[in-house]
Formats: sequence, C-alpha cells, structure tokens
Amino acid sequence: MIGITRGVSTLVGAAVAGFLIWLAAQIGTGSSGEYWTTYGLIAAGGLTMALSQIVGGWTKWGLPRLSAGVFLLGFLPALLVGGWVLLARQPADFFNTSNWSRDLGVDGVVSDLGELLAAVAFGIGLVFGLTFDTAGPRTAVEVDETVAQRRRVAPVTTTRERDADEALTAERPADPTPSAAEEHDRTRRFGLRRVGARDERDER
Repeated sequence: MIGITRGVSTLVGAAVAGFLIWLAAQIGTGSSGEYWTTYGLIAAGGLTMALSQIVGGWTKWGLPRLSAGVFLLGFLPALLVGGWVLLARQPADFFNTSNWSRDLGVDGVVSDLGELLAAVAFGIGLVFGLTFDTAGPRTAVEVDETVAQRRRVAPVTTTRERDADEALTAERPADPTPSAAEEHDRTRRFGLRRVGARDERDER
C-alpha cells in the first residue's frame, strides 16, 4: 500500500515538475526578469519532486516541518554555491560576481557550471525540499495489564476502620481469672488425691 501511494505521489510530482520546466522554457532568459523567472520555475520543479516524496510517506506520515539542521548544514551551502553561479551568469551582472569569481580563483568552476544552469536551479529547489521532514502521527501508548496491576497501591486502612477494630477488641470478653477460693479448693483436692494414693501403696 505504501509503495502504491509513493508511486502515485511521485507521478503527480513529476508531472507538476515537468509542467513547470516546460513553462520556464516558454519564457526565455533575454532579460534579468525573464532569467530569474525561468530558473525560479525550474527550482520550483525540484522542490515539487522533494515534496512529492514527503507527501507519499517517504519519511513518516504527518504534517511536514522544517529541519533546522538540514537547512543550515545542507541547504545554505547549496544555495550559496548555486546562487553564486546563477548570479554570475545573469544578463546584467549587477553584483560583479564574475569579477569576484576571478579574484577568488573559482571562475573556471563557475564558467563550467554556467553551462548547466537548469540543473543548478533544479538542484537548489530539490535540496530545499529535503529540508522538510515529518514527525509522524501520534500513537496511543498501551499500558500492559500486569504493569498496571503492579503499580496499584495497596489499600490503606482508614481511621474509621481502625476504630471499629479496636471497639470489637474491647467488647471481646477476657479469660476468667480463678478466684482464691477456687484455687485453694483445687489445691486441696489435688493434695487429698496424692495422700490417698500413698496410703494405698503402703497397704500393699
């Protein structure tokens, strides 16, 4: 299912990017306005291809968000190099980029890349699209029943329950203590039995 979704999103992205590139070819690069419009549309085509993969679930599902690390470490250097080449090859070099390239010793590289300005513009848009990422949908965390049972707190005995237990203990009758007369009578009977048994042994 994911492969079909990505396939459809890639097809749509390629169709949109192709239309933008075709539209850029109709404008031309005769003036500065036409120059930047043309390569801006080509860069938008690269951005469309990157976003089509994100929408198709290439990374994770969810709303796209900008990744600061990819933007700083990936996109800004690509924008600096690609933008420098585009500035150097525009019809009216307002910023004297060609002279600065000659002073820095990179005029040869700029001249070679200037033959493929469409690829440079497309790459800038593509890298910018890769700076977006998705966090994915929020999933509910299921708690295991055994863990939940272990976390249950033992029941605490309330004050009212303790008072009721103490009242029952107080009402429980204590063991009867023998009186002095009963103790004397028991000792006396025990003594008579011993004396009687001794007389019987003497008679034998």
